[in-house]
Amino acid sequence: MRRFDASPRRATPKGQPSSSAQHHIERSAYRSTPLRARGTLNVQVIATPDGTILWTSGALPGKTHDLSAARIWGILRALQQAGIITLADKAYQGAEGPVRTPYKGKNKPASQKQANRSHARLRGPGERANAQLKSWKILRKLRCSPSKAGHLCKAIAVLQNHRVAQAA
Repeated sequence: MRRFDASPRRATPKGQPSSSAQHHIERSAYRSTPLRARGTLNVQVIATPDGTILWTSGALPGKTHDLSAARIWGILRALQQAGIITLADKAYQGAEGPVRTPYKGKNKPASQKQANRSHARLRGPGERANAQLKSWKILRKLRCSPSKAGHLCKAIAVLQNHRVAQAA
């Protein structure tokens, strides 16, 4: 609740913060995340090689690491049980099961560089599906609770797949 009063504000001596600046300093002490990271969400997406979105997870806080999110949603276990080989980015290094990630590090041999190029080429359509999902303006200007954001992503995935099917 914000309170407005008509009392005149007293000038503060030079070098001391004004009351509004002091209020900002006090409020910032209670922030757990920086402003640039506030409101970001981590939604896991599984897409086919042709770019069709198969599944989207619920929303987790944006600070959640991708590999942790995959473990939370049981994605790695489900892929292991289904025996599906999955191509993922470097954020999933250390994932057990059938998840394939590119080689890390500098000064890789030519064979590893070629493997990374092939990996990126095969992952491209799936990444495009993810980019198309992010292109929906409603996801950029989201004004609802994070628990509802996951349901919204699932609905948008259905609409996106329908849009892609009509264009083909």
